[in-house]
Amino acid sequence: MQIGEAVRRRILDLCDTYHITPNKLATISGITQSTLNNIISGRNKGATISTIKKVCDGVGISIQDFFDSDIFEHLDQEIN
Repeated sequence: MQIGEAVRRRILDLCDTYHITPNKLATISGITQSTLNNIISGRNKGATISTIKKVCDGVGISIQDFFDSDIFEHLDQEIN
């Protein structure tokens, strides 16, 4: 799995954990719904750290908590 897919899965996991929709997450995080929808749909392959920080702030977790998930355990090496 690549990092973009892992971030997408983690965001969806947070929505499930906090019983909120992606649109609600966008609202409480202060990011546009289109930005979050693009990340979730895979159209945006690389969420910025700034966007991830806003998601974390929206649900009240740290960036460390965001990445402290089994989802990030075995990422594929990405060479461009």
